[in-house]
Amino acid sequence: MIYLPDIKNLNAVIDKIETDFIKEKSVSLSILRLDKIHPEISGNKFFKLYYFLEKAISEQKSLITFGGAYSNHLAATAKACNIYGISCTGIVRGEAPGKPSHTLLFCKGQGMQLEFISREDYRKKGEPDFKAGLTEKYGDHILIPEGGYSKEGMNGAALIANYYRNEDLSHICCSAGTATTLAGLIKASKPREAIIGFSALKGVSDWENRITFLNGKLSKEKFCFVNDYHFGGYAKKNDELICFMNKFYEAFAIPTDFIYTGKMMFGIFDLIKKNYFPRGSKILSIHTGGLQGNLSLPAGTLNF
Repeated sequence: MIYLPDIKNLNAVIDKIETDFIKEKSVSLSILRLDKIHPEISGNKFFKLYYFLEKAISEQKSLITFGGAYSNHLAATAKACNIYGISCTGIVRGEAPGKPSHTLLFCKGQGMQLEFISREDYRKKGEPDFKAGLTEKYGDHILIPEGGYSKEGMNGAALIANYYRNEDLSHICCSAGTATTLAGLIKASKPREAIIGFSALKGVSDWENRITFLNGKLSKEKFCFVNDYHFGGYAKKNDELICFMNKFYEAFAIPTDFIYTGKMMFGIFDLIKKNYFPRGSKILSIHTGGLQGNLSLPAGTLNF
């Protein structure tokens, strides 16, 4: 029998982020290094996958999930399934590229079967007929929604709170894609902890509906979304963001990615400078991993 590791004892640490301007604002800032728990299944990915992996192992079923050509979720799923001997399939958005991305090559190398479908068909992935087609083609399986967006994914993400449960925090910050991790953090939060989601996407207005779908009715005092630091949209970037990421690494020896954590840390620094956080605030940021996404950048773009 294969057993998953105790998720409460993975190799994650909390690093202090100290600068003169943070001290001048009389706040404290730390970062939970979930990027350190595993070189490939890093950040929040393992947590969102945890209960799906547990079920696949116990029921001896295969896993099917979804993602784009550079999906952190696909890469993490492929690696986890390889480790635990689970057969898996990745349904990839878009036609098969002439030159596969490093992410797709990694997934294939881990034993994940890849199926490419049109963007039109991909938009139908939540429909009953689409799901029935998967069962007809692949047999009985466990289906993981894109990005783990599900109650199982949320409950897995809630386990992240075990790493900072003994900290006296006022604000917990996390980048937001599907909002699954945010829903989990909200579910696990203490009464005085405010959860702040930093959108990695442009033009998303249904964050509250996404979280309510997973977590039920929520108090708006418990969380808020910041939509000002997406740098043009998902996986978009500019020189200012890349420069910030390089300087952040030089100062703290912490690598970030340009899709999620880099944007969030840029936003947190900017908000601290703008006095968004009251004096005395104790802020924790969640490093959600996903560093493999940086491999899509030209060599030499980043200094780590």
